[in-house]
Amino acid sequence: MNTLCRDCLWTASTPARTCASCASRRLVSHPELFALTIAHVDCDAFYASVEKRDRPELADRAVIVGGGVRGVVTAACYVARLSGVRSAMPMFKALKACPDAVVIRPDFSKYTTASRQIRALMSRLTPLVEPLSIDEAALDLAGTQQLHGAPPAAVLAGFAREVEREVGVTVSIGLAPNRLLAKIAAGRDKPRGFAVIGAAEARTLLAPEPVRLLPGIGPALARRLGQRGITQLAHLQALSDREALRMLGEDGPSLCRRARGEDARRVDPGRETKSISAETTFDTNLARVEDLERPLWHLSEKLARRLREKEFSAAGVVLKLKTATFATRTRTARLPSPTALPDRLFEAARALLVRECDGTAFRLIGIGASQLLPLAEADRGDLADARTPRLAAAQSAIDELRGRFGMGVIGRGRSLR
Repeated sequence: MNTLCRDCLWTASTPARTCASCASRRLVSHPELFALTIAHVDCDAFYASVEKRDRPELADRAVIVGGGVRGVVTAACYVARLSGVRSAMPMFKALKACPDAVVIRPDFSKYTTASRQIRALMSRLTPLVEPLSIDEAALDLAGTQQLHGAPPAAVLAGFAREVEREVGVTVSIGLAPNRLLAKIAAGRDKPRGFAVIGAAEARTLLAPEPVRLLPGIGPALARRLGQRGITQLAHLQALSDREALRMLGEDGPSLCRRARGEDARRVDPGRETKSISAETTFDTNLARVEDLERPLWHLSEKLARRLREKEFSAAGVVLKLKTATFATRTRTARLPSPTALPDRLFEAARALLVRECDGTAFRLIGIGASQLLPLAEADRGDLADARTPRLAAAQSAIDELRGRFGMGVIGRGRSLR
């Protein structure tokens, strides 16, 4: 049994209850601890943690990140979760469950900055880092022990301490022989967790768990499985590939392999970003173009900022509208040339919006990039288009001012009522 102290990084080849070096009880013990190399890092209630970091007076308060009585919860701290608040819950339900919660509008530029800091710390551990979202990533530390002079488990524990010290938020870590088990492990001991699942124990450990534990099994698939008497992973584990194919279709054999803890995916640092978008839900339904233009402009600015941050441009735009009766309309338009400018994104999306404003009341509007291209291909202009370079120069000046003095220092006239 191998043991690691998460506070001072002391290691031993025997089990222990307290650290022999610093007397800490934050120990991790596992037979395969020093042999495993695949990790999943998940920030704890990331958006809420960043807000608490910046407002220490909220440390012990329930904090919900979201906005508007018609909106949904973007993130909830663990204090709020004790009252039943969950991400994607309608805001009115969240406030009913936790009426004393402090509600904070999301500030994605701030979260992106913190995410980049954490990503930079990850890159010191290994070049094999695959970002999965703004607050989680998969890492492969195989072959790094000689570089760091310590096994991956100790390096990861040191990384967690560094994130707390330098970024001011906490992370939970899962360590395992593959990506699937590492992700499951990361969710077992939150917050500030460090959980290990070894190859030898995986099948037995997963067997009694509900099928919803597997990533990719949502409520609908869980119901269909339940109708066939499959409610635990043990039920999937027992199926042969032929039985799984007959009962569950083409994805059946793969599902059963994952239920046994098998996963052949590699950590891919070049994983492609497939889409970038932004949307908002209104407090009251809106129907007129004049009322919908302002939120569409703000979303166009947000989309353009996200494109530039990820070094992409858009070859087209997608307009998303949700009616008061929850029907979704999606419309697309091809752009004459790639762009990462909010003006050009807005103009294309507004043309789509005008055609949809037929008296229908909408509760949500969104805009996305329909095809991602390198940022270097965007907004070059030519002899027939002298306007785009001027817009690009103006946006560059706005970005510089906002970077120095904050997002509210300058804005376009169309953003005002």
